[in-house]
Amino acid sequence: MFSRIRDDIKGVFHRDPAARNTFEVLTNYPGLHAVWLHRISHKLWKHDWKWLARSLSTFGRWLTGIEIHPGATLGRRVFIDHGMGVVIGETAEIGDDVTLYHGVTLGGTTWKAGKRHPTLESNVVIGAGAKVLGPITIGENAKVGSNSVVVKDAPANSTVVGIPGRIVISANTPQDSNDKRNKIARKYGFDAYAVSPDNPDPVANAMGVMLEHMHLMDSKVEEMCKVIQSMGGEVCTDNLHAISAQDFAETGLSPVMPEAQDGSHESFDPKI
Repeated sequence: MFSRIRDDIKGVFHRDPAARNTFEVLTNYPGLHAVWLHRISHKLWKHDWKWLARSLSTFGRWLTGIEIHPGATLGRRVFIDHGMGVVIGETAEIGDDVTLYHGVTLGGTTWKAGKRHPTLESNVVIGAGAKVLGPITIGENAKVGSNSVVVKDAPANSTVVGIPGRIVISANTPQDSNDKRNKIARKYGFDAYAVSPDNPDPVANAMGVMLEHMHLMDSKVEEMCKVIQSMGGEVCTDNLHAISAQDFAETGLSPVMPEAQDGSHESFDPKI
């Protein structure tokens, strides 16, 4: 028992830079208090002391603002940061070193008995206000963004954001695809839209798809022009207007462009 408590405290120091000393963690971290009370209520639940287990769980909710059903299974070093408003359902299963922030719900989507709550594998992080619903599995090392609503499985090492939750970073994403997208973004001057996979933003991901489509269309048009010209046609003889930052001035979305040697901002050519 005491070894588990020491593990929990070490986990807090590892994940919360605001933690200053052991006494402070012991007395001022309601997320830990909720987990410790749950361990007792869970044992009571397993030994068929249902009413007493539920009563202790209710007391824990009153004391900490965190509701953990005594039937839920929690692994080692589970850290509930801040904690207020966290709800964990009866059949939820949480692995080791999982981090939950305030307002998280691990809920069900049916009133039928049986497995109806999520399973979080080791090292999962669930952002503030996120809702993970149903008997789904969030894979190891996955992250769920704040205020997301997740109703489908998420693979290991993925990042899920949005309503409904969308996987925006996955370990299965080919590296050459990411490299191509970054190259296109730099060419078109859209670095400010964070189209790289480092930013889990569904809008940025959509921008990346659009940029790839634009690049493909440019390539196809250029190939068609060359073929038509080789057949004696006169097409594509005028240069396309080069897009510049000034074109976006009235939209309020003008991308920041690097300054040229003469102090003016460089334009970016839409052709690659």
